[in-house]
Amino acid sequence: MTYQNNIRDKSYAFAKLAVRMYSLHSNNQMLRPLLLQFVRSATSVGANVEEAVAAESRADFRHKMTIAYKEARETAYWLRLFVDTEIMPKNECIPMYEKGLELVKILFVICRSSKKPRSDN
Repeated sequence: MTYQNNIRDKSYAFAKLAVRMYSLHSNNQMLRPLLLQFVRSATSVGANVEEAVAAESRADFRHKMTIAYKEARETAYWLRLFVDTEIMPKNECIPMYEKGLELVKILFVICRSSKKPRSDN
């Protein structure tokens, strides 16, 4: 049985929400370039987490998770911009922003703990 609350599940669910948001609003010509950047960073989070799972070394794992962390931060930036400029409905952006911040926090902890030396017990 898989644990349903892990970073893989959360990042994948987040990517699905981003793709849906993009598909709902991509017909808006003014928003399209911003939405493209947003959806690229949002889907990149999960893609890098998947690559980290298949990492060849601890350093490779740490590198991929660090990229996922940076992409999650970028995604939160786009969502914050959408809310602050009022170009997207707040009721769509704020819950997504909160999920993005949760990913940022989880990925930060993963990155920080992966830098600690391993204890060989």
